[in-house]
Amino acid sequence: MPELPEVETVCKGLARVLPNRKIVGVRQNRHDLRIPFPADLGSIKGRKVTTIKRRAKYILVHLDDGRTLIIHLGMSGQLTVSKKKYAAEKHDHLVLTLDNGAQVVFNDPRRFGLVALAKTKDLAQHKFFTHLGPEPFDKKFTAAFLAEKFKSKKVAVKLAIMDQTLVVGVGNIYASEALFSARIDPRRAAQSLKPEALKKLVTAVRNILKTAIRAGGSSLRDYVHADGSLGDFQQHFAVYGREGQKCRGCSCNIQKTGGVKRITQGGRSTFYCLLKQE
Repeated sequence: MPELPEVETVCKGLARVLPNRKIVGVRQNRHDLRIPFPADLGSIKGRKVTTIKRRAKYILVHLDDGRTLIIHLGMSGQLTVSKKKYAAEKHDHLVLTLDNGAQVVFNDPRRFGLVALAKTKDLAQHKFFTHLGPEPFDKKFTAAFLAEKFKSKKVAVKLAIMDQTLVVGVGNIYASEALFSARIDPRRAAQSLKPEALKKLVTAVRNILKTAIRAGGSSLRDYVHADGSLGDFQQHFAVYGREGQKCRGCSCNIQKTGGVKRITQGGRSTFYCLLKQE
């Protein structure tokens, strides 16, 4: 599933081509994805895109009539912009044509994505967003904030930091990478972390996400940029997907340690290095 860096990268790509462009065509190739398409989706025809924003893993396309097109990529969704003549592909479920001839195509083979419409002024109260925690780059996301949220959490810190009601956008890949960077054992109970470890975790989460955004996200399966190119952060994984190998920057003897370990937490793979924990 595309995580925060991937969604942010798509937003940046869209922001280079969509603002100030008018939507002159809306083509739906089915009536639903995870949820039904909005009944009035066709009403965005004739509207101009003002800005592109992101909230958590949602792409927000703000329109000049005070509404926002909300898009979630789900597990396999791709949102790309083509300036060539549109050639339909399987699983192209929504195609928006712009006044310069470009097409914005939402392709989603597994159909776990979604498209919705809402009044921009009411987004904070929308059912998709009311339960969400702060953004990881928000000033509210601090060690003190985590201490308060973690104090009653007996679950493993890896699962706690992935809780979107606590902080948004820290998905499976980046949770493993951030915990490794902070030298925190992903199996530790969240409530057991001391202030210094929490401070390191906040810093690591932000740094890992910023680095991943600069690298254009991670392309492991379906994810591509808005222009169809691939992300590059998978080339920089320290532990994720490296079971049995050395973690990057580690001097351990994998003949003795067995290298990076993989366990399952919450149904997802967690990767960590025993010698890099404090």
